[in-house]
Amino acid sequence: MSRSVWKGPFVDGYLLRKAEKARGSGRNEVIRMWSRRSTIMPQFVGLTFGVYNGRKFIPVLVTENMIGHKFGEFSPTRTFHGHSADKKVKRTP
Repeated sequence: MSRSVWKGPFVDGYLLRKAEKARGSGRNEVIRMWSRRSTIMPQFVGLTFGVYNGRKFIPVLVTENMIGHKFGEFSPTRTFHGHSADKKVKRTP
């Protein structure tokens, strides 16, 4: 179920403050964040965010195509090692 339109997109307040501070300083540093549920806003375009996936921070450079998506979509939390059937096939030469 999606969020209602009258509420608007969800963005953590500290994230907006960090983005404004980074844009004002002009330096291109990675903004470390834990809020995977926050929506990407137009103010974030051009900034690099380090999105935490439970183990490490994955750098995500925000582009115009990402507006409206969540940060968690660009930082996978699980590592896929392949299916067990694939390994059996590859072992036999």
